[in-house]
Amino acid sequence: MKIEQIYTGCIAHAAYYLESNGEAAIFDPLREVQPYIDRAAKDKAKIKYVFETHFHADFVSGHLDLMKKTGAIIVFGPTAKPAYEATVAEDNQLFQVGDCTVKVIHTPGHTMESTTYLLIDENGKEHGLITGDTLFIGDVGRPDLAQHVIADLTEEKLAGYLFDSLRNKIMPLSDDLIVYPNHGAGSACGKMMSKETTDTLGNQKKFNYALRLDMTKEEFITSLLTGLTTPPGYFPQNVLMNIKGYESLDNIMDRGNRPLSAEEFETAANETQALVLDTRSATDFAKGFIPNSINIGIDGSFAQWVGEMIPGVKQEILLVTDEGREEESIIRLSRVGYDNTLGYLKGGFNAWKAANKDIETVDRITAEEFAEQFTTQQPIVIDVRKKSEFDSEHVEGVTNIPLNTINQHLAEFPKDKPFILHCAGGYRSMLAASILKSRGWDNFVDVVGGFSAIKATAKVPISDYVCPSTLL
Repeated sequence: MKIEQIYTGCIAHAAYYLESNGEAAIFDPLREVQPYIDRAAKDKAKIKYVFETHFHADFVSGHLDLMKKTGAIIVFGPTAKPAYEATVAEDNQLFQVGDCTVKVIHTPGHTMESTTYLLIDENGKEHGLITGDTLFIGDVGRPDLAQHVIADLTEEKLAGYLFDSLRNKIMPLSDDLIVYPNHGAGSACGKMMSKETTDTLGNQKKFNYALRLDMTKEEFITSLLTGLTTPPGYFPQNVLMNIKGYESLDNIMDRGNRPLSAEEFETAANETQALVLDTRSATDFAKGFIPNSINIGIDGSFAQWVGEMIPGVKQEILLVTDEGREEESIIRLSRVGYDNTLGYLKGGFNAWKAANKDIETVDRITAEEFAEQFTTQQPIVIDVRKKSEFDSEHVEGVTNIPLNTINQHLAEFPKDKPFILHCAGGYRSMLAASILKSRGWDNFVDVVGGFSAIKATAKVPISDYVCPSTLL
């Protein structure tokens, strides 16, 4: 039996490839399925099953395209009701993949259909658990997502189910089992996930707060719900796409991977409701960008911030990218369900400049310049990091407006006085800057390097560090 974790850092996602004796299975695949097909081809194996641990909220799964391209059977756990052909397994049902066995363990709590898959090797030895969002390394899945799709599934009710699933289904299993979760640190599907992406179940029983044996159900529910924040707005939209089905990625690429001259790009921007999305770095964007464009850098948590900041997955999008990264940008948009890319600016931003089109810039200052201004001028400073980051440590006396709430708090950004923006390193504050620029603000500067650089100067007062209880 061969088991491989295929980890995608930009969305903190883990898919799994299982192979035995010429047959393979994929667990929780991403939208672009060719890498899985190529991996099986390398082993001369046929993909027999696509196992889904649940209807995902933070990405659109590739199960439908895998089924269409390979003939693989899609498998969900009990209670799932997909709107397409799939096997809805029974609790404890067994599936053969070559000479190994996959056992279904229904573990409701994160969602009602959430399922863990026990991997049993050719010799009948239980090897590991593919846990989806039921059990993470250092955490468990948040129980407040399904309520945004089905109102009756309250977070308290689901947290109670999760307690029972962990105590009755997971914790009685052998300590030497390897835990293979669906996400690592950085995902919004849990609040305190480790940067590690595998561990033994025995270690998790010792160190994962949610698996404490002396915890009552009531204590578990309280602990689990404390520190949760409102989930990203795209989550329920992705859930529905995973339940109801979606367009093939091949069609999305055919439609979106279309080069447009500067003139064609400008016409498309003026004649459609498309959002101009610039995926270049914060540094490059600040030096010059198309007016009213939004900056979400491809070299960061791109898909997550697209989902957080672009309200609807049906939004039409026109892309400005570094040359050669157009296709990558379209694929990474599709991972979170943004399938309506209309084309990209051929030649990138340089083509726009060469056509003598209007441009805008964002003024930036260094951390040293920030420290000098902060000490001598007492400027208005707005920190756009998460509340959990701000509460943990911040520049004394500044205001916190988390980036994902910026549209609800625009009135708090002054228009009659200059102010300074910063985040942790400059990625999110440039996103905020692009939004403010598009809404008419022009009286601010951004700090290069963000809070990390500011703290390193040791020239401004920083609050005492408090260990965060949540990373959301």
